[in-house]
Amino acid sequence: MKKKVKQFRYVRIYQQLEKLIEPVQNPQSSMATITALLHNKFQHFFWTGFYDLKKDKLLVNCYQGPLACLSLQPVKGVCWEAVNKQKTIIVPNVHEFPGHIACDSRSNSEIVVPVRKNDKIVAVLDIDSRDFDAFDEIDAENLQKITKLIYSK
Repeated sequence: MKKKVKQFRYVRIYQQLEKLIEPVQNPQSSMATITALLHNKFQHFFWTGFYDLKKDKLLVNCYQGPLACLSLQPVKGVCWEAVNKQKTIIVPNVHEFPGHIACDSRSNSEIVVPVRKNDKIVAVLDIDSRDFDAFDEIDAENLQKITKLIYSK
């Protein structure tokens, strides 16, 4: 997908999500809506969903795509890398990522965006693609902006 097309699509998605999420102000509903919209607007998104950070565990929340790992082992994988480094992680080839947790071997690239509430990470948005090198800074910037809608009030 060309960068201009991708950016335009994210702008439209953000505008749509703003209208849907603002009147509800329910994190679970917001995450479900974000997941559904992103997963259906980007054909290369193979798995799209959230993992909640509960004490020392990442537990699956709402998602779309094939079955997910219900709980992610601490300190392993891309999701934990995002939590531990407290930043968005883009992995062009998950098969080369040390400690990658393969919930589905068909995934080839991944982006994970921390979700913050009062500056504390409470969840991550995890998106996998069957395509290698599917994610870039346009995805990172826009997904970070989108996840801020969850706890905007």
